Amino acid sequence: MEKINKNEDNYENDLVFENETMVGVRADNLKKNILVGSYIIIPKSQVQTPFELSNEEWLDTRKMMIEIKEYLDKKYKPDGYNLGWNVGKAGGQNIGHAHFHIIPRYNDEPYAGKGIRFLFKKDENIRKKFTDV
Repeated sequence: MEKINKNEDNYENDLVFENETMVGVRADNLKKNILVGSYIIIPKSQVQTPFELSNEEWLDTRKMMIEIKEYLDKKYKPDGYNLGWNVGKAGGQNIGHAHFHIIPRYNDEPYAGKGIRFLFKKDENIRKKFTDV
């Protein structure tokens, strides 16, 4: 996997990862010190959802995910991770192409210990009407 590094000592310019089918880039909000070290892996094919990925793209995603994790473990030493895809408007997808989130988590965060289902399990998220499909 090719790594491109402009300046490793400056976290604003962390590594960019690339292989045959994927690119991995930083995806945090540096101004607010939120999600520091977060990455997204983007398929070069620009498919809309992960359901459209080829077998090669899935394998390349996994390889890159592990390489990014090893990099983040060494550089930022997170206490855990959240991983995932947002698919469709209801699923929180705001960009018209698939991208896989790698979010390092730290024990000193206000929401430490809250997983990706934390908000979904709240009473405010109960559907008013559930019907069988």
